[in-house]
Amino acid sequence: MDDKLTPKRLNQILKRAEEGWLVDQCDLFEDMEERDGHICAEIGKRKRALIGLKWGIQPPKNATAQEKTLAQNVTDILEAIPDFEDVILNLADGIGYGFSCLELEWQLIDNIWQPIELKARPHRWFQLSMFDRNIIKLRDGSSDGADLWQHGWLVHKHKAKTGDVSSMGLHRALAFPFLFKNYALNDYAEFLEIYGLPVIVGKYDIGESKEAQSKLLRAVSEIGHNARGIIPKSQEIEFLEAATKGTGEPFKTMIEWCENTVSKVILGGTLTSQSTGSTSTNALGNVHNEVRHDLLVSDAMQIGSSLTRLIGLIAEVNGWQGRLPKFVFDTNEPEDFSIYADSMPKLAAAGLEIPVSYLYEKLKIPQPKDGEAVLSVTPPAQPTSAMTALSAELPPPKFTPAQQVLENLAHSSVENIPLGLSLDDIQEAIFSATNEHDLQVKLSMLLEKDNPQHIELLAKATFAAQILGYVAATEKVI
Repeated sequence: MDDKLTPKRLNQILKRAEEGWLVDQCDLFEDMEERDGHICAEIGKRKRALIGLKWGIQPPKNATAQEKTLAQNVTDILEAIPDFEDVILNLADGIGYGFSCLELEWQLIDNIWQPIELKARPHRWFQLSMFDRNIIKLRDGSSDGADLWQHGWLVHKHKAKTGDVSSMGLHRALAFPFLFKNYALNDYAEFLEIYGLPVIVGKYDIGESKEAQSKLLRAVSEIGHNARGIIPKSQEIEFLEAATKGTGEPFKTMIEWCENTVSKVILGGTLTSQSTGSTSTNALGNVHNEVRHDLLVSDAMQIGSSLTRLIGLIAEVNGWQGRLPKFVFDTNEPEDFSIYADSMPKLAAAGLEIPVSYLYEKLKIPQPKDGEAVLSVTPPAQPTSAMTALSAELPPPKFTPAQQVLENLAHSSVENIPLGLSLDDIQEAIFSATNEHDLQVKLSMLLEKDNPQHIELLAKATFAAQILGYVAATEKVI
């Protein structure tokens, strides 16, 4: 690529690409990734995001046993390809260029023709058909190029933006920011040379010879690079401070604008790649991450479609018939566990019928297989009621002699006066009660409030308790 890139030259390159001649444009795109670290970093983020996705071969809907077996065979074939992650990265080059072509190398293994290698070929090898700008051909010196062998190439066309193959790559939108940034960097470097470095001045007396002046100039130059040198006593070298007039802010502002534009084009925002002080808030960063996920889903779907065509090529070479599986990336993000743990029990208690498979899918938890150990939590033993818990924890009560008299009186009263209920009824009420108020309600239902014997019993017990309490208090006072 010519180093002297100008707006006029850039415009010519883009127009030539629209006519089908992609060489100069592809060379420019390669230079952009190599020379601009920001472009290289941002496009690298977008491509490498695909590597972290899990992928699988999905059988067709309502698949038969034979179709499921075929899907598993295709999975084994793709997993056997060395460095399959590199294949995904090479296809992801189409995000910037608009297309990517991988040459297939086949080998017969266990009576099955399998692609053992997918070699990425340079983009400059290709051109567009003169009659259809969406048909990619090999450059062979002819005006229309050579056709690609159907089973020898995997061609991926990536629609990062609308247009034909020459204009749908993201690098088209990055070309002018790249150009403007280079202009700003060159001007900024020149500015630093003029205003950022100290000036070294050599002084000589009037009448000194040309030879003496040349020696002084040479000494000034050497001191500037080597920080050492010798001159006659009659001559003088003075270091002047760098000029304070002028500022590099306009150049830095231009560079910042170009890099922000690059981030917006590639990632949909700037907060996922740059920090801009008060504007770099966590909330805005989360919004921009959502934008990046949308781009990731789009990239995964397009590359997955191209890899599905690879499955079709494998089927054609081997003569497989019927419905074929497809290549899919898992782009679903796991949900927040805390939200579902709080909301789902409430919804289920309200009567909403929620399939368990729905929760497994949302939380990205694999369903356990037969006999597989699962995580379980043993709930703590819950007492049947507050009173049974209290009775289980407290030691047997110890009574004073006066208190024991009252206890004996209560027991004998209950035994001698029929109340119309049994001890089992009372125990059942106690064990089933959930709280003190519930126990009172249950006992009131068992006891007849207007029973004269019940009323007389309570009156005697209350009188006895008051007398014994008075006696015990008097004894303590005395």
